[in-house]
Amino acid sequence: VTLYVLEGAPQGRIYQVYATDPENAELKYSLLPAPVPFLVLENGDIFSTKVFDYEKDQHCYFLNITVTDPGGLNLTKTVNINIININDERPYFTTKQRIYRIKEEQSPGTFVANITAKDPDDEDSPSRLFYSIQSSGRYFSINPSTGVLQVTRRIDRDALPLRLHPNISVIVRVEDSPSGGHASEMEITIFIEDINDNSPECNPSTFRKEANENMTAGTFLLQLRNYCADTDIDPSNNQFNFTGLSGFGSNNFALESTVSGTLVMTGSIDLENPANLGVEVYSLTVRVQDIAYPDYSSNSVIFPDIIHIYIRIKPVNEFFPVFSNLSYEFNVPEITKVGSSIGRVSARDKDWPPSVITYSILAGGGTRDYTNIFWISPTKGDVRILARLDYETTQKHILIVQASDQEKTATASVTVNVLEVNDEEPFCSPNFYSFQIPVSLAVGTNINGFKIECKDRDSDPRSFRYFIDEGNVNNHFTFSPSAGSNTSRLILASRFDYESGLDTNWIYRLRVYITDDNLLSARDKATQLIKTGTVTLKIRVIPNPTTVVATTPSFTVVTKKENLYSDSAWYVPFIITLSSLLLLGLLGYLAFLLVTWLRTHCPPAGKADRMSLIHFTFCLSSQTMTKLNTVFDGEARDPVTGKIYEFNTRSGARRWKKSSDPLQPALGMQVTSSATDDDGQGTDRVQAPTKKEPSEKIKEPTGETKPAALPS
Repeated sequence: VTLYVLEGAPQGRIYQVYATDPENAELKYSLLPAPVPFLVLENGDIFSTKVFDYEKDQHCYFLNITVTDPGGLNLTKTVNINIININDERPYFTTKQRIYRIKEEQSPGTFVANITAKDPDDEDSPSRLFYSIQSSGRYFSINPSTGVLQVTRRIDRDALPLRLHPNISVIVRVEDSPSGGHASEMEITIFIEDINDNSPECNPSTFRKEANENMTAGTFLLQLRNYCADTDIDPSNNQFNFTGLSGFGSNNFALESTVSGTLVMTGSIDLENPANLGVEVYSLTVRVQDIAYPDYSSNSVIFPDIIHIYIRIKPVNEFFPVFSNLSYEFNVPEITKVGSSIGRVSARDKDWPPSVITYSILAGGGTRDYTNIFWISPTKGDVRILARLDYETTQKHILIVQASDQEKTATASVTVNVLEVNDEEPFCSPNFYSFQIPVSLAVGTNINGFKIECKDRDSDPRSFRYFIDEGNVNNHFTFSPSAGSNTSRLILASRFDYESGLDTNWIYRLRVYITDDNLLSARDKATQLIKTGTVTLKIRVIPNPTTVVATTPSFTVVTKKENLYSDSAWYVPFIITLSSLLLLGLLGYLAFLLVTWLRTHCPPAGKADRMSLIHFTFCLSSQTMTKLNTVFDGEARDPVTGKIYEFNTRSGARRWKKSSDPLQPALGMQVTSSATDDDGQGTDRVQAPTKKEPSEKIKEPTGETKPAALPS
């Protein structure tokens, strides 16, 4: 007989053996002595005496059971009891390692670890377990059957959060059944190791710098390390250096340190040097690369980063401007037109690029009327005249001209020689004369001893010629000498003949011309400038004169003034118009105030008085007389002196009553003055007192009542 007992089953009856006897006798069962955890009763019941554990106890028991009848006959049989294993144990991990290390940037599927476990319930057979990851399944996965842990995605040690925390914790779970079984968990830690997978990068990778051309060797320009970085976290992987300085003009520069990338100048750069002429910008390149050997999964070499550097050489103003000549000399005729160019100065310096030269006049060129009669073009150096030159005043002007390149200056002298030109007219004295001569004056006589004396600022005294151009009818007059002297006398050249009718004019108005061309040849007269002066003579011929009266030269100056409107004075009529309007408005406002005052202070005219004009005319005068002729309409006694005084009930004016005046009772009336009647006589109006004007009580009443008003 074979019995099966589940492990973990409680103690108790598990089976009953049964035997038959031909005599149907009562049988008894017994267990041969043996160290087994079972008990057999006489009725054949088999009981277990313990709870079996398949993993700790025997898996099979053999019970020798004897059955005996009353006669002592027996039979022994063997019962085979097998303990059946059940799933009552948790699987456990057989892998003891808890910490693993892998490098970053491993490709997906890379092996990390093989996690193994066992199930005590599967002691005699291969365990059938199921593996899974409970946490951090972001980077890793596990084979559910074999327990192989592998990489599932990119792992970047240099990116967050691994840059700060490079370890990854993984919870691995093992189960002995896909569902509803026993399970165990284990935490493993995977450290991510950094590799040299990043090349250094520079931001910016292009630099533009400026340097003066006169900088000395060793002058600092740029430190590249301040702009470059390697993102590898491990110090052994983020080291880099700078090499390979090259490019146009790289011989003028050097990397002082390959570690810091300090760029310096090897010497000054002279832009004026023909070898550097026209070169202002140098283009350089520098390589930046890792020191550690690269560790790329896809590349075997590292690609260096290239830095581009553009250095502009700034020109320095090193040289002074230099004039083309140390001094300049210009010969200018004195009649040169104002604004004309009389010459040009030029200066330049050796700086490259060429400096912009500006010109100015520092000194010289002044006259009595002008601060400077010369002007120089600031950019071109042209010298021009601003006022007319005068040889007779100044024959030579010396100017100090400055050339400037905004920083440095140079000066040169400019001599302007004013060339004399016959530009002055002869001036004669007197230039007007009036006199009388007798009709019988002898030919050849110096008329009244008259002579003219001429001057010319730019001509020799011998250069004058005299001739009468107008008014010399019948050529009675001439000058002697007619040329070659600065003085000449008026001579009567022929007699007057009024009797025959040859002469009819008794008054001669002579216009005398004086030219300064006497010393010129006929050829020069056609080419050179000739100036002419004039003198006017008035000669009266007196028939049968008794006395010749010499007149004193005189002239009358007539000054004419005109008021002309100027466009620039547009504001004058505007201001005058505006002022007139304001004045007119003010006068109107004052008139309005006057009318308002008259209506307020003058009482209306009576019914009989219909002439409003007369009423308003005499209103002021009547009020004035009311003030002057005060009516004392009441009397009272002074309590101190006992004297009687009169008073006006309206104004309160008082006066002592004269002893000759009778005592007047206080009337309950008010007397006022009114305007005159139509016949010119003044009238009084008696008005009853109003509530606002109560009358005074009379302390000493009298027997009669009479009005106290006096005509005004």
